[in-house]
Amino acid sequence: MLTYSLSDTGKDSLYLYLYKCIKKDILNGVLPSGTKLPSKRSFAKNLGVSNITVENSYALLQSEGYIFSLPKRGFFVSDITLPTVPEVSRAQTSQEEISNCRETTSDAAKPAALPPIFADFVNNHTIPESFPFSIWAKLLRETISSKSNELMTPPPCGGIFELRAAICAHLKQFRGMQIRPEQVIIGAGTDYLYSMLILLLGRDKIYAVENPGYRKIEKVYRANGVDCRLVNMDACGIKIEDLNCQNADIAHISPSHHYPTGTVTPVSRRYELLGWAAARPSRYIIEDDYDSEFRFAAHPLPTLQSIDAMEKVIYMNTFTKSLASTIRISYMVLPSHLLQRFYAELSFYSNTVSNFEQYTLAKFIRDGYFEKHINRMRNYYRTLRDALLSEIEASPLATCCTIAEESAGLHFILRVKTRLLEEELVENARKNGLNISCLSEYYHARERDASFVHALVMNYSGIRKEDIKEAVRRLTDSILAALE
Repeated sequence: MLTYSLSDTGKDSLYLYLYKCIKKDILNGVLPSGTKLPSKRSFAKNLGVSNITVENSYALLQSEGYIFSLPKRGFFVSDITLPTVPEVSRAQTSQEEISNCRETTSDAAKPAALPPIFADFVNNHTIPESFPFSIWAKLLRETISSKSNELMTPPPCGGIFELRAAICAHLKQFRGMQIRPEQVIIGAGTDYLYSMLILLLGRDKIYAVENPGYRKIEKVYRANGVDCRLVNMDACGIKIEDLNCQNADIAHISPSHHYPTGTVTPVSRRYELLGWAAARPSRYIIEDDYDSEFRFAAHPLPTLQSIDAMEKVIYMNTFTKSLASTIRISYMVLPSHLLQRFYAELSFYSNTVSNFEQYTLAKFIRDGYFEKHINRMRNYYRTLRDALLSEIEASPLATCCTIAEESAGLHFILRVKTRLLEEELVENARKNGLNISCLSEYYHARERDASFVHALVMNYSGIRKEDIKEAVRRLTDSILAALE
C-alpha cells in the first residue's frame, strides 16, 4: 500500500501536502505510468485521514493531468514524458568543468530564444493610460482624511455597506436589478467567491460549467474537490438536456456574453433555465455577468437574476474588466434565503478586500466617476476594435479570414483558412512576437484535423492603437506561411 508520513506538512493543508508527495513520486518515476493508485477509501484509512483529503488530492492531480480515472476501475498514473538529462556525477564534475562545458556548447544545439511578446491577444490587460489615476488618488486621499476610524475598523464579512449600496444603485440603473445592499457579498476576486459558494451550496453537489468555456472556472471547482461536469452548448447557450443528463445541481453560466464564443442566450432559453432550476430544491444558477458593460451591438438582455421569481439565481460580477485587471474586487448577489444561510454558517470568515479599496471604490461609483469611466472605455474599445478590424480587412488576411462576433465584448473570432495545424499556427505567431489562442483550446474534448477551419480568439483589451498595424503585419506573416 502506498503510504506517506503526514506528521510534518509545514504550512500546507493535508490534501495539498499529499498532492505534492504523489506528484513528486510521479515525476521521479517512483510511480511509473499506468500504476494503479489506492482507492480513496483504503488510502484514507491507511494514512489516517478523511476521505475528502484524498479526494481533493486526487482531484488536483487529475485536473493537472498527472493521473486519470477509469469508470469502476479507479485512478491511474498518466504517461508523463519528461526531458532527459545526461547523468553527471556531481562529485566528479567541478565548477570549472561546468564552465568549460558551457563555453564549448555549440550554438546550434541551443534552442532558439523566442522574441518578447509584442502583442498579447489572449490575456486581459489594462493600458495604464486608460485608468483614472488622478481621480482615484484624489478619492483615496479624501477617504483617508475623512474615514480614519472606519479604515481601522474590520469590515463585515460581506463588505462595507457603502460599497454594497453603491453597487445596488449601479445594478439598478444599468441592469434593471432590484436588490438590497445586504444581498451583495464583496470578495477579492471571483476565485474566492467561487470557493465561498462551494462552502455555502455544498461539496456534495454536482457543478456544471459550459463547454466550451473559460477553463479556469472548471479548474477552481476541481481544485476545491467538487464533482464538476462539462455541459455542451448550442447556438442559444448551455443545453438543458445536457444539464439533465449530467444530473447537475449547480449551473455556472454566462448568458449575457459567453466567453469565448460570444453567444448571447435568448430570453426563451433563459426561461427554460429558470424552469430547470425551479424543478428541484437543490438546483441553482450562477450567472456570471463579467463583461456585460462592453457589448457594442445593442442594449444587453435583462439579467437572469432580474427575471428570477423563485430565488434560484446567484449573480456574479467583477471590476477587473470594467475598471482594471489588477483591482481584485468582485461581488455576488445572493437570494434572500441563501443570504440567511451565508450569515448563519459563514459569517466567521473575514472580508478579503481592504477597507481602503472598498471605501474608495464606493465613492468612485457614488460620485458618478464609474459611469463616466465605463462610457469612456466603451468608446475607447470600440475605436480600438474598429481600427483592428479595418487593418485586418485591408491586409492580405482578408483573402483567407472571416470575422465573427465582433460585437461580443472585448474579443472577436477570426476564422482562418490554412493548411497549418493549430499548434503550428500558435507557434508561428509566438515566433513573431504574438500570443494567440484557438477556439478549440476552450473545448474539453475536440478533434484535431489539418483541414479544420481554424478560429482564433482575438482578445484586444491590452493592445495599443499605435501597435495595431505592426501586430496585423506579424499576424499576416504567421498565417500566410501555408496558405492553400
